[in-house]
Amino acid sequence: MNFRQLRFARAMEFTIHEINNRTDLLPGITLGYQIHDTCAEVAIAVKVAFQFANGMEPFFSDTDSCSKSAAAAVPALVGESSSTRSISMTRMLGLFGIPQVSPYATCACLSDKRQYPAFFRTIPSDHHQAAALAKTVKYFGWTWIGAVRSDTDYGNYGMASFLKAAQEEGICVEYSESYYRTQPRSKLERVANVIRRSTARVIVAFVHEEELKLLLEELTRQPPPPLQWIGTEAWIMDPSFLRFNMCAGAIGFGIPRSVIPGLREFLLDLSPAQALKSPLLTEFWESSFSCSLKGSSGGARECDGGEDIRALQNPYTDTSQLRITNLVYKATYAIAHAIHGVICNDTQCDKSAKFTPWQV
Repeated sequence: MNFRQLRFARAMEFTIHEINNRTDLLPGITLGYQIHDTCAEVAIAVKVAFQFANGMEPFFSDTDSCSKSAAAAVPALVGESSSTRSISMTRMLGLFGIPQVSPYATCACLSDKRQYPAFFRTIPSDHHQAAALAKTVKYFGWTWIGAVRSDTDYGNYGMASFLKAAQEEGICVEYSESYYRTQPRSKLERVANVIRRSTARVIVAFVHEEELKLLLEELTRQPPPPLQWIGTEAWIMDPSFLRFNMCAGAIGFGIPRSVIPGLREFLLDLSPAQALKSPLLTEFWESSFSCSLKGSSGGARECDGGEDIRALQNPYTDTSQLRITNLVYKATYAIAHAIHGVICNDTQCDKSAKFTPWQV
């Protein structure tokens, strides 16, 4: 389980609870929510998008009327974190006018409103990051560099923007290699060997954290000469990369830190009984404490109730640097304000108001 992504999901839950307790935003209206795990797979993300559009019923209506099923199951959604999965979802959701607000999908391609009219985000496009990275490289006088990218929409579009900006800055690129985590190991080894044989000592890495970890582990087997890594927001702030000595001194652009009052207490206010009500929280509890909750299908020892969630030190409980989490917070509020603008006036909201997702 990705504990960091679970924190993002629960941050949305916290934000909705906070909005429901406010009297100045959607007064008298209670927002509900559904949380789905795409398991970092495009196919599951598309399935979830269809469920959001059509409803959760596992059967087709056997009547002649489509009026009941014609309305979308949700007026808007927060997500997805990945650009590729966001593209897959919004291509379908946009047909139904269902707005999607992503806190972390940065691909510049998603700014094309002709293709993605219902897509919004609370994080800047990679177009800006690519230009800033090129100027950073130029500032330090590094004019001979290498480049690696994830073989995804995020990596390919981002690197294309960077290479264009680098050319305009007079920067020469010795190589530009790509890799994706499901590709054969031989491809990973080839990319690593290109880096080892290269004369460029500066590498710009437009990669997801998963691909970079695999690449660094491969490079560690036969370390190249010292390298200066230039990173993107996808990995430059991830503390797990501190274990790789070759990343020492890496620089890049990160998302600003923030503080969300009350979030930490919300995350830690979790008991075994509460965790058992949600498959995601059950998995979190059992993975964190290596035990099986009563009534679950886990094969480990049974949890005895003495587990202390406050003693955990993992990405779920770490609220010291709320960066993407704050973008989830903003995305949720953006949707709430949009709904407020549709069904509320200065003093009250119309609880019986009918509206379409496109109005949001």
